[in-house]
Amino acid sequence: MNYTGLEKARPRPNLAAVDIAPKFLLDQSEPAPGSIPPRPADDELLDAYSRAVTAAAERVGPAVAHIQVRQAKGRAGSGSGFVFTPDGLILTNSHVVANARSIRATFADGFSRDADLIGEDPHTDVAVLRIGAAALPAVELGVSRNVRVGQLAIAIGNPYGFQHTVTAGVVSALGRSLRSTSGRLIDDVLQTDAALNPGNSGGPLVNARGEVIGLNTAIIPMAQGICFATAIDTVKWVAMQLLRDGRVRRSYLGLAGASQPVGRRFARHFELSNAAGVRVESVEPGAPAARAGLKPADVIVALNGQPVNGIDDLHRLLTAELIGMSVEIVLLRGAQLFKRSIEPAESI
Repeated sequence: MNYTGLEKARPRPNLAAVDIAPKFLLDQSEPAPGSIPPRPADDELLDAYSRAVTAAAERVGPAVAHIQVRQAKGRAGSGSGFVFTPDGLILTNSHVVANARSIRATFADGFSRDADLIGEDPHTDVAVLRIGAAALPAVELGVSRNVRVGQLAIAIGNPYGFQHTVTAGVVSALGRSLRSTSGRLIDDVLQTDAALNPGNSGGPLVNARGEVIGLNTAIIPMAQGICFATAIDTVKWVAMQLLRDGRVRRSYLGLAGASQPVGRRFARHFELSNAAGVRVESVEPGAPAARAGLKPADVIVALNGQPVNGIDDLHRLLTAELIGMSVEIVLLRGAQLFKRSIEPAESI
C-alpha cells in the first residue's frame, strides 16, 4: 500500500448531541435490574408509632414552657409547664413554684415572659400561672377517664435544663395514689414508663392525638420506668378552684391522727365494715374536734355516714361541702362505740 502521509482524521462525534449515558442513569424512575433503588423520603420511613409521636410533639411542643424560679437567698429552681388557654394561663406543679420570688416562662421559639402565680394546691401538686400575652399556642386538655393501660404516652419537658425534650412510652397503670409534699394522697394518678427526670415536673403527658391526659409529677429515685402524672380530670377540677378562689377549699377537724387497725372482735361486735380507723394523736384547742369532745386515743371509724379506714380516707371525706355542716362522727373509745356531732371548719 502506498501511504502518502497521515490518514485524514475521522470527524469526532458531537458528544453534546449523542446520548452516551446509560438509560438507568437518565431515568431514575425505572432503575435497572440489580441497581440500588433511590432512597425514600424521610416521611416514608416513619411507621405509625413514629408518626404519632412526631405529630403529638409538633402539636404540643410550642405550648410547653421552661419554668425558671428564683427563691429566697438567691436559690433557683426550674421545671416545666404548658399553656392551656391562649390568653396566657399555664399549668405546672406546685412544688416547682413553691416559695418563688419570681417566675419566668420561656418557650421553644425563644419567647420569654415573667409569670404571676394565680394559685397552688400542694395537696395535688398543681399550680396555675399567668403571663401577660395573647394568642399563645395552647394545648388541648383530654379526658383521663378514657385512658387505657397500654396506650401511647408522650412526655414533653425540660429535664436537667435540656429544653423541650420528648420521651415516649405507654400508660403502665391507672388509679395509682401518690403521697404529695403535704402528706395527703394524690388520687387517680397515672403511671407511665415514658422517661421523666428532674425538670420534667409540670410538663404535659399526652396521648397519640396530642391531647393532655396528665400533669407530670414525680419519679421514684433509682427506679427504671416508673413515673407518675396527675390525671388531667383532677388537674382541671383543681385549676378551676384555683382560678375562682386562688386555692382549693377543704374542711378540717383540727386533729393529728394516724391509721390504726381495728380488731376483728370490735368490728364484729359493733357491726363495722372497717379493717382500720384513725387513731387520734392530739387535738387542737378550740378546733372542731375539741368542740365535739374527741380525745387522744379515740379511733375514728366513720364520718358523715362513710367508713374511715385510715387517714387517707379521712382526708378524702373532708371536702368543702362539709364546711360548717353538722355531721356525725363515729369513734371507738376503749371498748365502747361513741357517736358525736361535729362541724368541720374551713382549712386555712
